[in-house]
Amino acid sequence: MADLKKGARITGATRDKLATDLKKKYEKGASIRALAESTGRSYGFVHRVLSESGVTLRGRGGATRTKKKA
Repeated sequence: MADLKKGARITGATRDKLATDLKKKYEKGASIRALAESTGRSYGFVHRVLSESGVTLRGRGGATRTKKKA
């Protein structure tokens, strides 16, 4: 991962490279939270970069609720 200073604005080619790296890792199964931690960026930042790069975001994990049959 690129050497990113915490809170530094990331633009241009650096942002494009980061977006490509994040996209590859996300598509291999990494969570947004894991990517945020590994890059030192916020969840919102990673989410936004993935959305901008055209990734189809996965639904939330965990058990799904079903209606109880009466």
